[in-house]
Amino acid sequence: MIGFGRRIRDSGGGTTTYIAKGSKIVGRLSGKGAYVFCGEVEGDCDIEGPVTLADGGHWRGTLKATDVVIAGRVDGDVIADQRVEIAGSARVAGSLSGLSIAVAEGAVIEGEIKVTSGKPPMKFEEKRNVPIERGSTAA
Repeated sequence: MIGFGRRIRDSGGGTTTYIAKGSKIVGRLSGKGAYVFCGEVEGDCDIEGPVTLADGGHWRGTLKATDVVIAGRVDGDVIADQRVEIAGSARVAGSLSGLSIAVAEGAVIEGEIKVTSGKPPMKFEEKRNVPIERGSTAA
C-alpha cells in the first residue's frame, strides 16, 4: 500500500506503462502496475496500481484504479480504492470516488465527489515546477 504521507506522483516504484500522445485506445483495459496515459482512451478500466491521465489526455468511460491522478479531461466516473488527485488543468464530467480526494485550484469537476473515508475533499495549490504536460515522459 502506498503511504498517505507522499503525493501519488511522488511515490514511484516498479515499471510504468506509458501510452503516448497521439495514441488512441478503444476497449476495456485491465492490468497491474503503474500506467500513464498521454493520449486518448474510449472505454473502461480496472487497474491494480496508480493511473495518471496527463494534461492533454482524454478519457471517455469509467476509470477505476488503486490511485488516480487526473491532469487531463475525463468524460465518465473516476473510482479509486485509495486516493484521487485532481490537478489544476483537469476537467472531469462525472463523479469522483476515493478514500481521499485532493483537488487543485483551477480544476473543473461537473459531478458528485464522494470521499469514502468520510473526510472532506482537500484543496491544494500545485507547487511543482515540472507539471504533467501533454507528451511528458515522466510520471
